[in-house]
Amino acid sequence: MADKSQKWDENTAGKFYVDKTCIACDACVLAAPKNFKMNEEDGHAYVSVQPQSPEEEAACQEAIEGCPVEAIGSDGD
Repeated sequence: MADKSQKWDENTAGKFYVDKTCIACDACVLAAPKNFKMNEEDGHAYVSVQPQSPEEEAACQEAIEGCPVEAIGSDGD
């Protein structure tokens, strides 16, 4: 379960976020490329754009389900 107190600063404010347990596996970027980006320097993903449509929301949910370390949360502010 992702911890919003441990989310990366790069995350765009909103419902979805990536926390510091991310292992940079790229699964979220593949599932929702419009919403997740990879910080190549630090080796972690982050939410670059909050979902703007039901399709993007579904893609972000797919990213949550596909994250092997449960580093993506949907209870952000």
